[in-house]
Amino acid sequence: MPELPEVETIKRQLEKKMLDKKIVNIQINNKTVIKEPDTESFKNGIVGETVTEVIRRAKLLIIKFKEDKFLIIHLRISGWLLYGKKEEKSRVSFELSDGNFLNYMDQRMLGELKLRRDYKDLKFIKSLGPEPFDISLEEFAKILKAKKTKIKPLLMDQTVIAGMGNIYAQEALFAAQIDPTNTANNLNQTQVANLYKAMLLVLNEGIKYKGSSVDIYRNLEGDKGGMEKRLKVYGRENKPCVVCKEPIKKTLIGGRGTCFCPNCQK
Repeated sequence: MPELPEVETIKRQLEKKMLDKKIVNIQINNKTVIKEPDTESFKNGIVGETVTEVIRRAKLLIIKFKEDKFLIIHLRISGWLLYGKKEEKSRVSFELSDGNFLNYMDQRMLGELKLRRDYKDLKFIKSLGPEPFDISLEEFAKILKAKKTKIKPLLMDQTVIAGMGNIYAQEALFAAQIDPTNTANNLNQTQVANLYKAMLLVLNEGIKYKGSSVDIYRNLEGDKGGMEKRLKVYGRENKPCVVCKEPIKKTLIGGRGTCFCPNCQK
């Protein structure tokens, strides 16, 4: 599933491509991905509208037309957006006033498109914790101190911190040299500070290199991200640690595969 850096990459590209452009037509090839409202109302509600803002909240993309009209795109595991010519395999194609198309691609049809008067009313949005870049070190320390859960799943808990996922949680813990099985409230002051810095570092790096294409993720132009080449532990089971050269181990934490270096991460 695309995480904060991947979705932020797409958001920034959408801003460059779509701001002040009008949606002149919509071709719906599969109704399954349109969750709200019905397909006819969805199409009629968007055609003729002009894009005024692109917003990212956690892993959601939100295209604003008016103060009371928002297109919400949740890519989930297999969704991605492609800008340019109309794609035959798109689930939904939005034709723009410049002659280009925004194609919603989703082979497994697990993503969602919604048109709402206010995206902030979504139950998912209301449940989200703060964005990583909006948290101070002091606030981060308070969050961890109050939690008795393991640090890895805590970083991925969208109700605690919004936007982090399996890739960047593993990378942040490695950068901070923290064992992913450690309990959050047992981390000392130095570990908390190191993890805070590492979290922001790996997220910024992911944005800089336009995301990680470890699965189907592509950016708006159909290109792979560059961050996967820079990942230190994710997907590197049995490969030598980039620091100590010991083999990277993989374990299951909170139901998710987790790679780490047992020598470097304590």
